[in-house]
Amino acid sequence: MTDSDVIDSYARDRTFVEPGKPLGAVLATSREDVETTLRWATENRVPVVPRGAGTGLAGGATAGDGSIVLSLAKMTAIRELSPADEIAVVEPGVITADLDRAAREHGLMYAPDPSSYEISTIGGNLATNAGGLRCVKYGVTRDSVLGLEVVLADGRVVNTGRRTLKGVTGYDLTGLLVGSEGTLGVITEATVRLRRAPQRPPATFAAEFGSLREAGAAVSAIVAAGCQPSLMELLDRATLEAIDDMRNIGLEAETMAMLIGQSDASDGEAAVARMEELCTANGATFVAVSSSPQETEQLIGVRRMAYEAKERLGACLVEDVCVPRSALADMIGAIEAAAVRHGVRICTVAHAGDGNLHPVFVFEHGTVEPPPEVWAATDEVFTHALSLGGTLTGEHGVGVLKRRWLDMEAGPVVRDLHHSIKAAFDPLGILNPGKAI
Repeated sequence: MTDSDVIDSYARDRTFVEPGKPLGAVLATSREDVETTLRWATENRVPVVPRGAGTGLAGGATAGDGSIVLSLAKMTAIRELSPADEIAVVEPGVITADLDRAAREHGLMYAPDPSSYEISTIGGNLATNAGGLRCVKYGVTRDSVLGLEVVLADGRVVNTGRRTLKGVTGYDLTGLLVGSEGTLGVITEATVRLRRAPQRPPATFAAEFGSLREAGAAVSAIVAAGCQPSLMELLDRATLEAIDDMRNIGLEAETMAMLIGQSDASDGEAAVARMEELCTANGATFVAVSSSPQETEQLIGVRRMAYEAKERLGACLVEDVCVPRSALADMIGAIEAAAVRHGVRICTVAHAGDGNLHPVFVFEHGTVEPPPEVWAATDEVFTHALSLGGTLTGEHGVGVLKRRWLDMEAGPVVRDLHHSIKAAFDPLGILNPGKAI
């Protein structure tokens, strides 16, 4: 496609980042389409920006001037689903939730479940090594990927990994490609691991706290007690107010934070009862345990609508620092302090069970670039996360928005290694230039 109005919708992701003017967009329906596109791009020295559904939050799928956007969204086949081997072979345009639903017909599940799971694609999840609500127990996308089919920048096809649960032949190219944000190759097929679905609905609780720090302390206590939650989500007051404004969830005036936890273990009710006790011991003002699958869906639905609710407040810079779980309360305090010090509205949610926080910096709609005070607050948050032994990004990727802080975490030697790897896979530098590294 070359119509400028149509191309524009393929040139941007879910961030505020303004894309350039690409030459056109290719809507691939097969691996052969991808091979042809990349061979042509190599011959003509044209940059290529791969994309899935465009739900990314780091600017990784935004197109630059003179590039070709390569959409994989129409490659939607689940080529194989093997209950015996507990694997699936899928194309990159498969919607994450659709794969999970297909697996559950066989008593299995696809574990990774980012909040955008109903609209995000497997290919996009692979590109960013996406996490999600269940990652506290089941890990991130990389932990569920066994093998890949990848088209390199010059159109050659490489198969990495395996169909087996174990395998150590050669370097782990599969692990390297997952999370590479489209800078090393274009994934056209993935062999992913499925897991046994829980025999019964998970037990779920919601706890309200008078402060975010108390909620953070409860999370630390739950982890230390070995309760092994399958989900542990934390929402601050600003996020709850945004959700209440959108859906009227009956938010109480004294509630400053909410913790939503879940256990899908065989003894889930006992695990949740123990988590309920620990919440109360750490200052919870109210704890409720769901009594039906419908109530559970309502509670999880509150968490999943968080980003949509915040988008109504203004433009959003969405970050995803991750710290050791023992440092969660400290990191929460630093985010609160940065908001006050710089006069910035920050709404925070967290995959609290694995220390992954999402501070969302809200600024005025229509603003092309976040104002200086937002960048100053962001810089303070990142600096503090790194001082705690954390990382700049737990699951969204670097894209373009985090490149300014990359050297703070990686350092010059790691940067040189990254550039060497990039040159080996993509010597002309045409794959998603300016992203990730």
